[in-house]
Amino acid sequence: MPWKYNNRTIRVGKAWTDNNGVTHPRNWTIWSAEEKAGFGLVWEDDPAPFDNRFYWGRDADGNLIERSLVDINEVDEDGDPLLDENGDQMVTLGLKSVWKQTIKDQAASMLAPTDWMVVKASEVADYSLPSDVATARAAIRAASNAIEASIDGASDMAAFVALWDAPVDNDGNPTGNAPINDWPE
Repeated sequence: MPWKYNNRTIRVGKAWTDNNGVTHPRNWTIWSAEEKAGFGLVWEDDPAPFDNRFYWGRDADGNLIERSLVDINEVDEDGDPLLDENGDQMVTLGLKSVWKQTIKDQAASMLAPTDWMVVKASEVADYSLPSDVATARAAIRAASNAIEASIDGASDMAAFVALWDAPVDNDGNPTGNAPINDWPE
């Protein structure tokens, strides 16, 4: 954040007037930190950045505003359900639903290159799915199920955010994939 005077932001390169009516020059930035403090200027650090995958932003007190982990049934100001054009309850998906769908989509894209083999094996009598392909496909499906279970198991935002933390050794070196990205090689 910038320099402030009585919670008012003082812009660099602009003159400013204090509460006593004294106008200070636009080159006030050349003053030492002590001189600035003497005139009532206070430096305010920027709040730490936040990850917008998990947070909407900050409230007036600087606290992070969490996105919802669970789906939210939308209601109007009277608490009545908001309905879509088909008369169904409108729902805003929570992070868990969004990320489980993302994982399903990732698994589908990993399976897609060998889907033709599965179809061929079901349509051609003398063709069978190679065992290494069947094993790889099973590993992808198992990983997808495990990742989705981890998402469901996150009881709060801290546990959910931890799904993106890769395990590390005592020296801080990664020893594996983050749980959200723990796919087979």
